Amino acid sequence: MADQTGVTDAETRKDPGVEALPSGAHSAPAPPSRPRRFFRAHPHARIILILLVLAVLIAAFFGWRYLSSYESTDDAQIDGHLMPISARISGYVQKVNVDDNQVVKAGAVLVEIDPRDYQIAVEQARAALTDAQASAQALNINVPIASVSTSSELSSAQASVDEAQARISGAQQKSHAAQAQLTQAQANNAKAQSDLGRYKQLIAKREISEQMYDQAVAAAKASAAAVAEARASASAANEQIAQARGQLAQAEANLRSSETGPRRVASTRARALSAEATVRQKQAALDQAELNLEYTKIIAPMDGIVAKNVEVGMNVQPGQQLLTIVPLADVWVTADFKETQLKDMRPGQHVEIHVDASGRTYKGHVDSIAGTSGARLSLLPPENATGNYVKVVQRVPVKIVLDPGQNQDHYLRLGMSCEPKVFIR
Repeated sequence: MADQTGVTDAETRKDPGVEALPSGAHSAPAPPSRPRRFFRAHPHARIILILLVLAVLIAAFFGWRYLSSYESTDDAQIDGHLMPISARISGYVQKVNVDDNQVVKAGAVLVEIDPRDYQIAVEQARAALTDAQASAQALNINVPIASVSTSSELSSAQASVDEAQARISGAQQKSHAAQAQLTQAQANNAKAQSDLGRYKQLIAKREISEQMYDQAVAAAKASAAAVAEARASASAANEQIAQARGQLAQAEANLRSSETGPRRVASTRARALSAEATVRQKQAALDQAELNLEYTKIIAPMDGIVAKNVEVGMNVQPGQQLLTIVPLADVWVTADFKETQLKDMRPGQHVEIHVDASGRTYKGHVDSIAGTSGARLSLLPPENATGNYVKVVQRVPVKIVLDPGQNQDHYLRLGMSCEPKVFIR
């Protein structure tokens, strides 16, 4: 039951700040709380508190913006090229001109192999080349000589054939003339002999004079002599024909032999070409011998720091690695980011690389993102085709290239740990 003050016992219990008033007493206003008293005592405190709250909210917003503007990882190392230097020939190492961790320049002689065997090989190859050049020169001289000689022989043989054919033609004409003279002489002789026979009968009867008979006898002898002379001329003409035919056969044989001259010239030219090929072969052997002699000095292909695996006295073989050069001018960062960090990462984005060894921060940019995760490139890739598969966030290598001028002192070494921040916004 409420009393005259209008405050029940339950309300008094609910508000411990309100004391129970004696019955019949009038209620007084409740005193203000401590925060209210503070704000009444300091009227500007409310504005300051509001400003502080706004400042905290703004700082939290910009902090969230900054933290969400980049992706970072501590699984990153300085990476670069390792240039293995190996021997290209076999031999005895007589001098090593560098030591471990020594800085070398491109073109510096790193290792020297005993060159004496290769110098002898060069001299032998040079002598073989000189001999081949002399042989080729002699054969090249024979080619025009053989060509001219063959042409001359062919012309001479053709002229001999033409001359023999002309002789045969002339001999045949003489033979025909001699045969005609023989026929006429035989006819005259037959007439003379017939006349002599009749005169002989007449002289026996004393019907003619002895002078006429003597003339008939002389005419018969003359005609017989003419027949013999004509027969000899015909025989001589036949012999000339046979002789001319023999000369023609010989000339034709010489002509056929001369016609093989172009083939002999071609054969000589082929031998000359073969000799020239031998010269080129010997030249190539000399070039190889000179190269092998040059290979006795192993040259640094680029600037860098040396790590050597060779000592004086070793017998090396072709392909055997002797040194390793690390070109510190060409280094980059390989950072393994979680696959969940690659959503907004793109080539060209700005990167800040904090290096643990020096505490310095280097500037760079994202060059590329690898085509596979690091697990796929490991020696034993994970086998996920099992029933107890557990999803593991994979890491993907990202190549980060330093901006020009960031590593002028070549302080960075391969394998150094670093923490890159890739600003994705």
